[in-house]
Amino acid sequence: MRLPHHPEAVEALRTPTPEDPWRILISGCLQGWPCGVNGTDYGLGAGRPSWLDDPRVRRIPFCPEDHGLGTPRTMPDLHDGDGYAVLDGTARVLDENRVDLTEGMLKGARAMLELARAEDVDFAVLTDRSGACGSQVISVGCRFEEPVDHRRGVGVAAALLLRNGFKVTSQRDFRTLALLGAKLDRRFAPGPEVVDHHEHPWVLEHLPLPASATP
Repeated sequence: MRLPHHPEAVEALRTPTPEDPWRILISGCLQGWPCGVNGTDYGLGAGRPSWLDDPRVRRIPFCPEDHGLGTPRTMPDLHDGDGYAVLDGTARVLDENRVDLTEGMLKGARAMLELARAEDVDFAVLTDRSGACGSQVISVGCRFEEPVDHRRGVGVAAALLLRNGFKVTSQRDFRTLALLGAKLDRRFAPGPEVVDHHEHPWVLEHLPLPASATP
């Protein structure tokens, strides 16, 4: 379940305590791990919501790309479909040199799912636009080649988590993140101007949801 599309599921989450905190699976780069393709965290660790440091939260970081492909690495991009299509064998993960990285990406995704199960996580906060962790927007094809083909969709690891019943949101889902924070402290409650990634004006203008699609 993608939490931004189901705000009622945010409201229904259990109330965490210091003794029994939320167990949150989080992308390694959001934790500040230097696990990006270039050996940095892309600056994402410094921008995570402050409520993730609350004693009623236990962060469980993991990077499926680092696990399956190592760091630094070439750019693993989706080709011919989204993360679900990769799981189903109808799409592949290739780098900018057209080297096939599909098996490494699947290895990382499976390890992330195994960790989520072992830790019995309440939900995951993942890095959007990633071929592994994207949960709202992805790109299909080599992202070094213009124009970049952005689409609504999910990456490989996110797809595997969702297919196995885990709740997922992204670091760009500002409204959902604020609603989650507000369950810990009402001062985090979002104002009317705060939106999730799929509600952002650029996404609405450039990435219309197909009539046949469902969130």
